Amino acid sequence: MQRWRGFEAVPGGWGRSVVTIGVFDGVHRGHQAIIGHAVKRAHDLGLQSVVMTFDPHPAEVVRPGSHPAVLTEPVRKAELMEQLGVDALCVVPFTPAFSQLSPDAFVHDVLVEALHAAVVVVGDNFRFGHRAAGDVTLLERLGVQFGFTVEDAPLVTEDGLVFSSTYIRSCVDAGDVRAAAAALGRPHRLAGVVVRGDQRGRELGFPTANLMVHRYAAVPADGVYAAWLIRGGEHAARLPASVSIGTNPTFSGRERRVEAYVLDFAGDLYGERVSLDFVAHLREQRTYDAIEPLVAQINADVEETRALLR
Repeated sequence: MQRWRGFEAVPGGWGRSVVTIGVFDGVHRGHQAIIGHAVKRAHDLGLQSVVMTFDPHPAEVVRPGSHPAVLTEPVRKAELMEQLGVDALCVVPFTPAFSQLSPDAFVHDVLVEALHAAVVVVGDNFRFGHRAAGDVTLLERLGVQFGFTVEDAPLVTEDGLVFSSTYIRSCVDAGDVRAAAAALGRPHRLAGVVVRGDQRGRELGFPTANLMVHRYAAVPADGVYAAWLIRGGEHAARLPASVSIGTNPTFSGRERRVEAYVLDFAGDLYGERVSLDFVAHLREQRTYDAIEPLVAQINADVEETRALLR
């Protein structure tokens, strides 16, 4: 898959293509349907498929301070796009100047001049241009003018529920990682670098990997979870882990942390970049009056994790 930073980076001689546009945070089942439709249409027509997305999230530029929690970091998003068969990923820097482009200018400069769109695939609720003034009807009218067709992919629903990034963020924020996984089509993943903590887990007999995650990362609600810890690149290892998210209330902690106890593992993860795939929420965070009941509860969490991931 080719990867371009900005539509100006599209190579000269790039032929006509089937383009789909969106933030695509999460690359969830709804996104997969739209992107899959574009990939299939490109294959049927003998053209290249292009996904155009944005960085940073447009909300942060249009309304500073409103950046939503991020479900998939850029590297992971690109990996998922490639797995869907996309030929090229164009990441457009969403700057204040870019946000000022009128719908007509966006279509002419980006879709026609840069990407040579023959077909544009979008969702039913697609909006574009300054102040989101453009909609699918306008896009179709401009398509007639500039020589491309528009195909809208219907929203993906299940039991009346529309899969959306907003819905998945709400599931993650509530700790309902099973519902999030159902909408994503895979477990919700959180990535970070393992850093040194206060070593309290080691003192209790449960050494943990403390993850330093991105400030906008979609971190599940405080609680204890069963998860897979992913380490390594191409030949990644998947290790069962019991994950605690919260402030360590028993020890009067204040800083919110993500700590993973990897079952039956004695290695050193410090400095490694790892990921957590969340499988199930086990319980909420609790405060214990003594160490013994805390250790007993952690043992119970570990056994429940082992049973769930077996």
